[in-house]
Amino acid sequence: MTRPDDEVSRDVADAVAGDRAALHRLLTEIRPLVVRYCRARVGFAERGFGSADDVAQEVCMAVVTALPRYKDQGKPFMAFVYGIASHKVADAHRSSARNKSEPTADIPDEIGRNGVQDGTYLDPEQSYLDAESRVRVERLLEGLPSKQREIVVLRLIVGMSAEETAAAVGSTAGAVRVAQHRALAKLRNSFGEAGEQGVRA
Repeated sequence: MTRPDDEVSRDVADAVAGDRAALHRLLTEIRPLVVRYCRARVGFAERGFGSADDVAQEVCMAVVTALPRYKDQGKPFMAFVYGIASHKVADAHRSSARNKSEPTADIPDEIGRNGVQDGTYLDPEQSYLDAESRVRVERLLEGLPSKQREIVVLRLIVGMSAEETAAAVGSTAGAVRVAQHRALAKLRNSFGEAGEQGVRA
């Protein structure tokens, strides 16, 4: 959260009491963080940007629905939000495992001159490399224990502090830093091994 904690706490209390302006401010602030979290955890290759954004929307709706029952327990509000988000992401993974269809993006009717459509340059090679990089990152993250993976996503992708992450995962800031250090060491080793296998192949 970018605003001071006391401002956020005031907005949370006001939103719980039914203040729509306070609710709007809260959603405006948490939505980008929730979207980043869902894009990192749902996976680009398996489900796609649209699906990750759909999950983020479900999280925001669930937060709004749960707010009237929210009780301040001394933890940052984002811990409450990420508790909901982790359940929605788990639901998305279960749903994806059951659904074996392969959704594809709509194919445009035509592409403009020089490979430009709607002002965006279409570079198939770059698109492939971007997708391949995302898949590699996802595979590396999946090799981590679930709590380490969650900490890496919250700290490095969402941008939460060690203290906020600790509240979200039910730990201490010190333990979060240790887990992050171990996770990054493991990712470096895994990345090196993957590179060596690619060279041997």
